[in-house]
Amino acid sequence: MATLIRSKLSNKLSNAATTVSNKSQAKVSGMFARMGFQAATDEEGLGFAACDDLDYDHRQGMQMDIMSTDAAAAAGGGAAGEGSGGAAAGGDGGGLDGDSRYQRDGTGPPPLSGSKDAGLANELAEEDKPKITAWEAGWNVTNAIQGMFVLGLPYAILHGGYLGLFLIIFAAVVCCYTGKILIACLYEEDEDGRLVRVRDSYVDIANACCAPRFPSLGGHIVNVAQIIELVMTCILYVVVSGNLMYNSFPNMPVSQKSWAIIATVALLPCAFLKNLKAVSKFSLLCTMAHFVINVLVIAYCLSRARDWAWDKVKFYIDVKKFPISIGIIVFSYTSQIFLPSLEGNMNKPSEFHCMMNWTHIAACILKGLFALVAYLTWADATKEVITDNLPSTIRAVVNLFLVAKALLSYPLPFFAAVEVLEKSFFGDGGRAFPDCYGADGRLKSWGLSLRCTLVVFTLLMAIYVPHFALLMGLTGSLTGAGLCFLLPSLFHLKLLWRKLLWHHVFFDVAIFVIGGICSISGFIHSMEGLIEAYRYNIEE
Repeated sequence: MATLIRSKLSNKLSNAATTVSNKSQAKVSGMFARMGFQAATDEEGLGFAACDDLDYDHRQGMQMDIMSTDAAAAAGGGAAGEGSGGAAAGGDGGGLDGDSRYQRDGTGPPPLSGSKDAGLANELAEEDKPKITAWEAGWNVTNAIQGMFVLGLPYAILHGGYLGLFLIIFAAVVCCYTGKILIACLYEEDEDGRLVRVRDSYVDIANACCAPRFPSLGGHIVNVAQIIELVMTCILYVVVSGNLMYNSFPNMPVSQKSWAIIATVALLPCAFLKNLKAVSKFSLLCTMAHFVINVLVIAYCLSRARDWAWDKVKFYIDVKKFPISIGIIVFSYTSQIFLPSLEGNMNKPSEFHCMMNWTHIAACILKGLFALVAYLTWADATKEVITDNLPSTIRAVVNLFLVAKALLSYPLPFFAAVEVLEKSFFGDGGRAFPDCYGADGRLKSWGLSLRCTLVVFTLLMAIYVPHFALLMGLTGSLTGAGLCFLLPSLFHLKLLWRKLLWHHVFFDVAIFVIGGICSISGFIHSMEGLIEAYRYNIEE
C-alpha cells in the first residue's frame, strides 16, 4: 500500500513539473510568434508537446491499473503498458486523438472520430485520388509557360531589343527558382529531421506567414490574385481565339465578337471537368499543337532568312512601351498558382525539381528562338499577335492550330479557378455558401450553373476588352509579378529564415525588389495603353 501511495505521489509531482515546463515553453513560443518568427513551426511544436502530455498521462494511468490488479492480469497488461499510448489504445478498439506518433510521421491529422476505421477511411480516400506522373505534370507546366502567350513575345522584342531577349532568359531562371522555393514552403521538418508536407496550397503558405495576428489575411490576398490571374488567362484565350478566326477568314460575314461567342460555346463542356487527370490529357494535345505551330512559323521565317533585319534589333528600349513588354514576358512564365496542386498530385513528389528544370530550360530556348526569328523576319512591322504577319494562305492553317491550342489550353486555368472559388466560398467548414457537391461526391446542378456562368463571364470580358497584348501586359504586371516574384520570395524569407544561407537571402531580396519595380511600372503603362485604346477607339 505504501508503495502504491509513493508511486501516485511521484506521478503527480512528475506531471506537475512537465505541465509547468510546457507552459513556460508556450510562453516563449508565443513571444516569438508575436514577433513574427516561425509562427507556424512554434504552433506545431506546442501541439506535439500537448500530445506528449496525453501520451504520458495515458501510459501512467495504465501502469496504475496494472499495479492494482492481480499478478496474472498484471503480467498480461504489462506487455501492453510497455507499448506506445496509441498501440495500447488500439487494443481498446480506438486510437487516441492525441497520438503524437501519427502526427510526427507527417501522415496527416489524427482521425476525428478517434477510431482506427476513420483513419483507414481517410487514407483510402487519399489513395483513390488520381495521381499524375512527372511527365504529366511537366506537360501541364509546359502548357502554362509555353502556351498561346508566346505569340506576344516578338512584340516584346520590338520594344525591348536585346534587353527583351535577356529578360526571356532571366524570367525563366527566376520563375523556376521561385517555383521551387514556393514548394519548399509547403514543408516543415519533424522531430526526426524529415520533411513533412504540412501545407497544401498557396493560400496555406500565405496564412502561415500572416499568423498569428492576421491568420486569414494572406489567404484572402492570394485568393484574389489567383482568381484574377486565372480568369484573365481564360479571357485571353477567348480573345485570341476570336482574333485568330477573324483574321483567318476575313471575307466571311462573321465579326471577331461572333467568333469569340462560337469559341465559348465549344468551351462550355469545361464545366463538367472533375479532376486534374483529365486536364493533363488536354495539356498533352496542346503541346503537340504548339510544336506544329512553332515548326510552321519558324519554317516560314527561315525561308526568308536572307531578308532578316539584324540592324533592327536595338540595344536601347522604348521607355513607354517596354514596361508592357516586361509584363508580357513575365505573364508567359506564370505557373506558380498551379504548382502546389501539381506537386501534391504527383506520384513521386521528389521528381518535382527535375521536372521544373527541364520544362523551364526548354521554354527558355524555344521562346528566345521563336521571338528573335519572328522579329528578324518582320522587324518594325511586327504585330501584337505574330501570326497576323503571315501570308493569308499559311496564316489560315497556323491560326486553326492556334485556335485548337487555345481551346485545349482553356481547361487548365478554368479548372484551377473553379477549384479556388469552390474552396473559398462553397467548401465545407462554415463557408459563406453550401457545398457544391452532394454526399455521393457528384456536382450539384446549381454548382454546374455557376461553372457555366464563369465561362460566360470570360466571354463578356473578351468581347468588351479585345486587346490581347495590353491585357497580357496588365495581367503580368498586376498579378503575374506578384504571384511569381514578390510573394514566393517573401514567403520563403518569412517561413524558412532560420535555415537559409546568405546567397538564398540575397536572391530572395533581389527578386522581391526587381519584381516590385517591374510590377509597378508595367501596370501603369498597361493602364495608359488601355485608356489610350478606348479614347481613340483603337481596334485589336
